[in-house]
Amino acid sequence: MIGKDAEDFILNDQNGKPFSLKEHLNKKILLSFHPLAWTPVCSEQMKSLEENAEKFEEMDAIAVGISVDSTFCKHAWAKELGMEKIRLLSDFWPHGEVARKYGMFDEEAGFSKRANVVIVDGKIEFFKVYDISELPDINEVLEFMEEK
Repeated sequence: MIGKDAEDFILNDQNGKPFSLKEHLNKKILLSFHPLAWTPVCSEQMKSLEENAEKFEEMDAIAVGISVDSTFCKHAWAKELGMEKIRLLSDFWPHGEVARKYGMFDEEAGFSKRANVVIVDGKIEFFKVYDISELPDINEVLEFMEEK
């Protein structure tokens, strides 16, 4: 995956607003895939993005969370987590289409794997899959993005 062109997509966020990857290619982009909303590790993963929103902004970067949950579910979850800056994208229908494009969809489980993908200048520059129970290290991603 490293060095490949990032697959374009458009997904709605927790507020029903479309997010187009192509429209953000002038920034560094973190796609933070997570299996399902309302689960402990996924909640911590998304809160780590929100807690570091200013750092992403300082680096002229954008971070988004992506899972197969519906926009309605994402909206309620974002409210519960206090997410105000980070967009949570719904890969609900066609079910897991973006996760499939990035090789992240677990067909047996019916949701995406846990992973961080960093895109710089339209190319995948960082790609790491984590164990389903492992909280991704946000500092690892921030350090990588700072170097780019």
